[in-house]
Formats: sequence, C-alpha cells, structure tokens
Amino acid sequence: MNKISENQKFENWQKYLLLLFALFLALVLNFVRVGINSESSLENLARGSLQPEIALANGKPTIIEFYADWCEVCREMAPAMITLEEKSSESLNFVFLNVDNQKWQDLVDFYEVTGIPQLNFFNSQGTLKGRSLGSRSLEQLESITNALIKEQDIPDYSGVGDASKINSL
Repeated sequence: MNKISENQKFENWQKYLLLLFALFLALVLNFVRVGINSESSLENLARGSLQPEIALANGKPTIIEFYADWCEVCREMAPAMITLEEKSSESLNFVFLNVDNQKWQDLVDFYEVTGIPQLNFFNSQGTLKGRSLGSRSLEQLESITNALIKEQDIPDYSGVGDASKINSL
C-alpha cells in the first residue's frame, strides 16, 4: 500500500511539473510572438485610429496604412508612424488596417493592396493622391505628411506613386 501511494505521489508530481512546463512554454511562445510589450505597437495604432469613412470625410488629409502583425517591415516602421501621429494628429488622420482582418477585406480589394506595408495618401477632401509600397524612413514620411498637410504634390520616392485608376470611397 505504501508503494502505491509513493507511485501516485510521483505521478502527481510529474503531472504538476508537466503542467508548469506547459504554462512556461505558452508564456515564452506568447512573448516571442508579441515581443516585450504585451500589446504590439501596430495593434495600439490600429485600436486608436479612426474608422476609414470618418477619416476621409472630416476635412483633414489622411494616411491609411495597410499592415499585418507578422510583417517585419510594418513593425520596423511602427515607431516612425507613432512619431508622425504624435506630431501631426491635429492636422492629419492616421488609419491602420490589418490586412488579415476580414473586416477590411473590401478596402484591401478596393485599394488593390498587393503588398505591405501599403500607405494610401488622401487630401482633405478624401481624394486619393498617391500610395507607397514598402518601407519608408521617418524623414520620408515627414516630407510626405508635410506635403499632404500643405495640399502639395507627394514627394517622388522610389515605391511612391500616383493613385492610378483607384478612386476614393
């Protein structure tokens, strides 16, 4: 009888140890996926941004960024976008749309998002003025936002182009 209870104790101990290891592994995997912050910068940006239809109708120029959480370039650009939003939010709208969220699939299709990050630039009347595909430095983003605010042409950078055949909403 004593031997059985010792085996049961050992098995229970193994179960608790396995449970603790599984919890530890889940925490490590979550940390790796999300990073040091409990919420990613991209999620915070998206959560705090205006709805596209409101941004395009409120009389301010707008930048819509199409991104994905798994996109390295999008994550690398997030600090620059945060800086821009802090500097320019009084005169410019920022909208962040996750391409993996089915809620935005109609806009992904409408604006022909073929790569990320894709930034779409709209004037204060909600008319699409251009777009950018790929990484942008803070300096490039600042000159683009300044041009939008001043209602000037978008600066000519590699990967930045006219709106082509896309119409605004």
